[in-house]
Amino acid sequence: MRLNGSEMVMHALKNEGVKVVFGYPGGAALNLYDEIYKQNFFEHILIRHEQAAVHAADGYARASGEVGVAIVTSGPGFTNTITGIATAYMDSIPLVIISGQVPTSLIGTDAFQEIDAVGISRPCTKHNYLVKSIEELPRILKEAFYIAKSGRPGPVHIDIPKDISATMGVFNYPSEIKLQTYKPTYKGNLRQIKKAAQVIKDSKKPLLYLGGGAITSGSASIIKELCETTQIPAIETLMARGILPHNHPNLISMVGMHGSYAANMAMSEADLLIALGARFDDRVTGKLSEFAKYAQIIHIDIDPSSISKIVNANYPIVGDIKNVLEELLPLLQKDYNPKSTLAWREQLERYDKLHPLSYKDSTIPLKPQWVLEKLGKMLGDSALISTDVGQHQMWAAQFYPFTYPRQFITSGGLGTMGFGLPAAMGAKKAFPDKISINISGDGSILMNIQELMTCSVYGIAVINIVLNNNYLGMVRQWQTFFYENRYSETNLEQQPDFVKLVESFGGYGKVCHTKEDFTNALQEAIASNKPALLDVRIDRMEDVLPMVPTGGALFNMMLEYKE
Repeated sequence: MRLNGSEMVMHALKNEGVKVVFGYPGGAALNLYDEIYKQNFFEHILIRHEQAAVHAADGYARASGEVGVAIVTSGPGFTNTITGIATAYMDSIPLVIISGQVPTSLIGTDAFQEIDAVGISRPCTKHNYLVKSIEELPRILKEAFYIAKSGRPGPVHIDIPKDISATMGVFNYPSEIKLQTYKPTYKGNLRQIKKAAQVIKDSKKPLLYLGGGAITSGSASIIKELCETTQIPAIETLMARGILPHNHPNLISMVGMHGSYAANMAMSEADLLIALGARFDDRVTGKLSEFAKYAQIIHIDIDPSSISKIVNANYPIVGDIKNVLEELLPLLQKDYNPKSTLAWREQLERYDKLHPLSYKDSTIPLKPQWVLEKLGKMLGDSALISTDVGQHQMWAAQFYPFTYPRQFITSGGLGTMGFGLPAAMGAKKAFPDKISINISGDGSILMNIQELMTCSVYGIAVINIVLNNNYLGMVRQWQTFFYENRYSETNLEQQPDFVKLVESFGGYGKVCHTKEDFTNALQEAIASNKPALLDVRIDRMEDVLPMVPTGGALFNMMLEYKE
């Protein structure tokens, strides 16, 4: 079958089962967009900024587990995507980003809207391509999807010069890919797995340390079975929220800088750490010399470069978590005695009762923790929760009752403000029957506020809950704690009228001062079936606690702020 380059891209997307593409046209991508106009394989969503195109594809991928796709033009069109690509790269999200490029004859001449897209994207992609001939395009398209979703997932970038997108060629789309230099290991070493089983049996204070890779690998159900078979307590990272239901008896809570007292103490006192798809991020480890210093470490991960990268693993196992646990679990089911860790579990229960996640409630102003708890009671597992980055993100992670994997969609590694609204759009496109909520702050929401127009045009009923404290809240908190109340450039007292703003985009808006305001506004927002923004006025000086100061040990938590 002879097709031009742009037709090849369309047929590749069809072959890969792509249902929705987010993008923005421009000169170098005109051939691609001409074919988008002609095709009926997928829905194209015209976003209002290229950064948001990638965040929306990212949200779609996180919610669905499928590869997200974005198409943009050259030059500034592509440079606008970099924050989105880096966000996906840090959190191991499978994306394919296709960009137009100036014709091959003009590459290197500083042509209009030319940029070294491959050079720019190299540090923040799993792999990238500059297509140099029509003959290699079908193979590159197949490889891109394969690389994006196999092994440790990540974003892959394809840069297509304009002349190649118009050139005719033979479209032979490979049925499978074999790369000599890229062969992910899916099956764990059985000898290592047997060693891990024995050390688990010998442990008195074991702890499951669950990371985002446990969600990516689709291993939530077998992790739940492992917990219930062994009664080993578990902690989740920010990226792992929802692997275990919030009310699971073996789940302690979230660990790390804003983790619970019990979770951080569990990490500090365990004698065995079973790390599943976790990368020992600095926001989890705190002071490395004090991190889990009494524990041996079993580290299971599909990415060999992650194992012993930051913390040495005594029992490294390279492989897909689900596959490895399918080998490990029968070894533990034979003769593991859950009673051997009863004293350990009782100790952690005492820690949880000693300093549970809590807050001092008030009627006016509203407390953000109450808002998240109320949201959870009203929506529960019917909602997908996306967030921007800041205090609101941590309150969501702490207080929303997550019940299943992929329910919580947040930028963990890069910490990208402006992620939440477009990500919630992508999640809504993946699951139209779910209620898609974006938890944001009055700082973050303005980063990609233009996507309210996209939501209106395409009927994407994202509900934005803006926890408005008229501050860059998390930065203000640090200035309170560590900079003697010098609030340098964090005061946001002058803000737009958010209700008028969302209404100007064709959506629903409401200011919420009281608990009744919020409850009624949320119900009205859902009933409106429009993009919505609830301007929720919260306590300006409320802090996210507990907090482990940067570089501090996990067991040295600030449980309250004292001057």
